[in-house]
Amino acid sequence: MIEAAKIWNEPNNKSHWDPEIDPDWSRFAQMARLAGQAIRAENPRVTRVLGGLSPIDPGYLQLLDGYGVLDEVDAVGVHGFPLDWNLWSIHDWPQKLDEIRAVTDKPVWVTEAGVSSFGAEEVQVWGVKRTAELLIGRAPRVHWYSLYDLPRAWEATTRHKEAEGSSYYRHFHMGLLREDGAPKAALEAYAPYAAEMGLCQWFHFEDHRLDEAVAWLKRLGVKHLRTGLSWADSLRPDALAWFDRQMEALSDFAVTVTFCFTPEECGIAPHHTSPPRAPEEFAEFCAAMVRRYGSAGGALTAAE
Repeated sequence: MIEAAKIWNEPNNKSHWDPEIDPDWSRFAQMARLAGQAIRAENPRVTRVLGGLSPIDPGYLQLLDGYGVLDEVDAVGVHGFPLDWNLWSIHDWPQKLDEIRAVTDKPVWVTEAGVSSFGAEEVQVWGVKRTAELLIGRAPRVHWYSLYDLPRAWEATTRHKEAEGSSYYRHFHMGLLREDGAPKAALEAYAPYAAEMGLCQWFHFEDHRLDEAVAWLKRLGVKHLRTGLSWADSLRPDALAWFDRQMEALSDFAVTVTFCFTPEECGIAPHHTSPPRAPEEFAEFCAAMVRRYGSAGGALTAAE
């Protein structure tokens, strides 16, 4: 069921990891190493992916390599949103991949690439097509972000929220479907690429969209899906029942599952971006999820 296990999400984005607590990234490095070792010990056929770098920063990857993190992963994930948040052109995607390949021999996966419909749906349509042209065939995995718009009643995972201006509101317009499930123009543009360019869709705890999402994924012919299992959610009542339901619903896809988000009671600070007090607890969570949902038949290798 799990093709790959991704260790954290955008660790070098301060909305997902607190650099004030971990200014030299040594805490993250220790946690990532332990998680990689635990995943490999549990199921060596599951590809271990270092959480998607955002921004795409070869210097940061070299820092982690110095801590030995790359010894415990099989691939490196990157995220890019050049028409919405990044200060580079969408046409620079091949260059961005080459910058990472210059400092590691690990395969580079694009675990999130997206364009919002914030300004105009026509921009997103063009963005889907151009992203597919630039990335399919250049990376072993490409995941478009995302299937659904983020519901406006939910908060985007970012620190400064509305103070970020339009950057914050773009979070809510990244989907191929609107919040209510209605298709946008970009859905039709994405469909021809669905077999080669997978999707990323995060599901919140007991997410009401799960069954409808699976129906859309199958209708589109999606083969590769990226989602997440939250360490923080794992301490909720009935968490395993929800995880079982989610992963069973996604069993027909090759799933890259992202493990991230610190439970408040486990962090140095009571926040999901905090380094954990005991990094081995995160590793234990990763191992338990791979044990429960890892494919017995084995996943593809990182380069396939």
